[in-house]
Formats: sequence, structure tokens, C-alpha cells
Amino acid sequence: MPKVIKTEQDHKRALARVDVLFNAKPGTPEGDELELWLLLIEKYEDETFPVDLPDPIEAIRFRMEQSNLKQKDLVPLIGSKSKVSEVLAGKRDLSLTMIRKLVDELGIPADVLLRQKEIQPIAEDFLKLGKRFPLTEMFKRGWLDGAVKSLKEARDQLDDVLAKFSEPVGDPTTLEVFNRQMSRCGNAKDDAALVAWQIRVMSVAKQQAKLTYKNGTVDESFLREVVRLSFLNDGPKLVQEFLAKNGIHLVIERHLPKTYLDGAAMRLGDDGRLVAMTLRHDRMDNFWFVLLHELAHIALHIDKGVCQAVFDNLDERGTDQIEREADALASDSLIPKNVWRAAELTAKSSFGDVKSFADHHRIHPSIPAGRIRYESGNFKVFARLVGTGQVRQQFEH
Repeated sequence: MPKVIKTEQDHKRALARVDVLFNAKPGTPEGDELELWLLLIEKYEDETFPVDLPDPIEAIRFRMEQSNLKQKDLVPLIGSKSKVSEVLAGKRDLSLTMIRKLVDELGIPADVLLRQKEIQPIAEDFLKLGKRFPLTEMFKRGWLDGAVKSLKEARDQLDDVLAKFSEPVGDPTTLEVFNRQMSRCGNAKDDAALVAWQIRVMSVAKQQAKLTYKNGTVDESFLREVVRLSFLNDGPKLVQEFLAKNGIHLVIERHLPKTYLDGAAMRLGDDGRLVAMTLRHDRMDNFWFVLLHELAHIALHIDKGVCQAVFDNLDERGTDQIEREADALASDSLIPKNVWRAAELTAKSSFGDVKSFADHHRIHPSIPAGRIRYESGNFKVFARLVGTGQVRQQFEH
């Protein structure tokens, strides 16, 4: 009776039995036995004597011979006559973009062409998204350094660029932290540029020393400690170190055009947290409010599993419940409601009154000045107190 082949001796016996049954007619008991033995032999040989995949270049040449193709016929797939010659001579590696075209047009299995390729091909959904990335701006900022040498190369080899750019975080289309429908919150515009920015800030954080965050670290007491740092001249820079010691990355990265983004808070893996800020408005009052707003999101929404990531355009404050909750906690942490009411500061208050209030409560004067400007809608008052142009310089040295 046929049985699973486990040893070389079993294999020999099976072959001998096949010889006996070789002329058996299909549909007879002997024919059925022969068919079963052949399946068992095939399974054993596939597992015991695996056939190596052919060399990628050999596979291309074989397909050229099969289809009667010349080197010039590969130019649309590989890029130029010189590139075709270099690839076929083994002097140039196949790029992911070349591989995708060779698979699509010549039907060569991707597994064959991807041999010895360190970066795996990107998913179709990510490629579709990546075609809308602002490549010119990304190249100009150096985000693609190490991936390509020119903007033209970036456009020609988009698969490779996207694979290299996203390598630290993986395919965004498969990660919950990128999924707006399930776990992304906030009021920032949801487009390709925003995803590119998110990949960038997460990659920067992952290239830093690994930080471990304990869920629940950010609470009202923690936020008050952060606010105390505002009293110091180099508070923004010091707060980066303070957050790191508590397991939170702080990354400063300018927003991309048309994203209108001020900041974001997000989960970084299972035990990491990231606050990313654009300094779109380079002012002290904006820095401290955005920072506290993002930390409030960690406390209220990310640590509690409401969101995996939150993106904020604070020119549109209070547009939904999540934003109103973060606004309230941030505002009360910067200046408690009862303290603010008792101060009775308005747009008509003097510079001295605002400065004295700040000194008494040991916070940066931009914080009360910024609140007065926001609540009154008069953004011309106390312009000298809000610290215009004083934040970005702390992170660029």
C-alpha cells in the first residue's frame, strides 16, 4: 500500500513499485495506486532535491531567446541601451523598477529576478500612493540621500526610491498607524504628502536611540513639568531631552507644501511614542501650545487606544471632540483656568502686566501673550512677547 516516503530506502522501493505498475490503465485499482505513488515520489523529491532558481540574467537571456528579442527591445524595460548592456553583462544590478517591468512585460517570475535583492518589492497600493509624493521637495531636503543621485533617477526608479525611503517603517498601507479609517485622527489634510512626512518623522525617530515608553506616563503632573521648562531660555531644546528620558521622541521636521500641518503625536511600535512638530509658525507661544496639545493627545487618545496617530492643523482648532479635549488639557496645563480668570489679562493689558504674570508663574511670557491674542482675535498685540523666530534656531545647531 502506498505510504509517505521518508527515507532514501523508501524512495527506492517506491520507484521499484512504479516500474511494476507503469503500464497500468487509468481508472483501475493499479492505475489509482500508480497515480498515488507518483504524487508521493514528487513530494519527496521536491523536498529532498530542491531545484535552485535560475540566475536572473540567465532567466532574462532565456526569455529573450524564447521570444526572439534583441537588446534594443529591453530598452523600454531597463532604461537605455547602455543600461541593458550593463545589466546583461552583470555590471549593473537590476532595480526594483526594472524588475517590475520585466515581470509585467516578459512574465519572468519575480522570485527569480529578486534573488540576492536586499530590498523587497513594494505593494501596488504603496506604489500608487508614492506616485503622488512631492519627490522634488523630498529630494531637495535630502530625504532621498543614499537612494538616488538625481531627481530624474528618483522619478525613473520610483519603486527603489519608495522601498529605500520607507525601509525603516515598512509598507505604510499595511500598518495601522497609517490607516485613517481605523486609527488616524485629527484635522490635518489626508493626502500623499502627509504620508510622506509621516514616514520621514517616524524614520528619523527610529534612527535615534531606542526609547521605551511606559503607558500612562503623560498625565497632568507630567504636563506641568514640561511647562516649567518654558521659563528657561533654551526650554524647547531642553524639553527634547526631558521627553527622551521619559520614552518620547521629539522630532522637528518642516511640513511639506499644502499639508498645513503643525504637529502630530503617534505610537511608534508597541512601546514607543513620538511627537513631531513642523514649526510652521516659528514662535514660542505656538511651540509650547502645539507641544502640549500633542502630549495631551498621547495622554487622552493614544495611550487609551482611541487613535494610533493624530495630525493637527491648529489653525482649525476645536473642529471635533478629540481636538477639543486636547485643546482643553493643553490650555489648562499651560495656565490653569482659575489662575487665568483671576489674572484678568486682556488685549488692553500692559506689557509689564503680562511679563509680571509670566515671571510670577515661572512660564515663558509668550504663553499668556499668545492666549490673549487667540482669545481676543487680535494678533497684533504683544508681538514682541510671543518669541517670533526664536524656536527653530534651537534645533538647527
